[in-house]
Amino acid sequence: MKQLKFNNGDLMPAIGLGTWKSNPGEVGQAVKTAISNGYRHIDCAAVYGNEAEIGQALSDLFDEGVVKREELWITSKLWNDSHQSAYVLDALKKTLSDLQLDYLDLYLIHWPVAFKHGVQPQSAADFLSLEEVPIIETWKKMEEAVQLGLVKHIGVSNFSIKKLKDLLSKATIKPEVNQVELHPFLQQNELLQFAKENKILLTGYSPLGSGDRAAGLKKADEPSLLNNEVITEIAKNKGCTTAQVLIAWQVQRGTAVIPKSTNAARLKQNLESINCVLTAEEISKIAALDKHYRYVDAKFFDVPGNTYSNVYDE
Repeated sequence: MKQLKFNNGDLMPAIGLGTWKSNPGEVGQAVKTAISNGYRHIDCAAVYGNEAEIGQALSDLFDEGVVKREELWITSKLWNDSHQSAYVLDALKKTLSDLQLDYLDLYLIHWPVAFKHGVQPQSAADFLSLEEVPIIETWKKMEEAVQLGLVKHIGVSNFSIKKLKDLLSKATIKPEVNQVELHPFLQQNELLQFAKENKILLTGYSPLGSGDRAAGLKKADEPSLLNNEVITEIAKNKGCTTAQVLIAWQVQRGTAVIPKSTNAARLKQNLESINCVLTAEEISKIAALDKHYRYVDAKFFDVPGNTYSNVYDE
């Protein structure tokens, strides 16, 4: 398995298991199956609502001797209602309790968006602007979490170059990861180059197009990655699945990637993407597919009267 190196030498497996949209009653078994098949990188988040089930699965695996804690890379994320300094560490401790872990390998600010504490926004009044709760306020508590030994590395998710520059100018501990939507329709080459120049690793989410999102989060005319003619032709020529081509493309670009599945066969296939090596010609064909298309467009934060109409700064 290819691994990405952090500034202190720690290694994160390039292919991980995403757990967004994994249903209760399924996600625990998916984690067990994945780890038993060789996955060592599990991506979680408090808002997914399934960390307790994942924690029980991890505990079972440790007890059964299938894997040791130090052999795993576990990521989780701080939700938007806990950005104020009073709530960051409590949110982290809740995640650690749910996951039945003493520490996380990586903790991310999930979005550059703040809610009032304990609120799922229904109106603009439920949001806090980034002037009211600056990212650096949240980040200072993330840094404290490192100092307390609760997390080994800290980073962000869904951050633009503009927001990364601002945070880099103020942070004592620099963000080491930015988890963002990445796939051939949204290649984010400028962001990837900026990240490399600043020793920030990128992790790509929705690498297969996130076709199982809730209907309310989908657009009527979404293009399909898995059925794209260029991707399917490359897959056919290589004897790979289209999903394997999409995952392999990310790994060969030097990013991590976290495809989600609860299907045992697809879990195995996704990990085996490492054996699908793309040629320069194939990568060039995929490069031509970029259309800056977002499946996760963050419009769900764009509520009349708040300040989040342009989360991605574009």
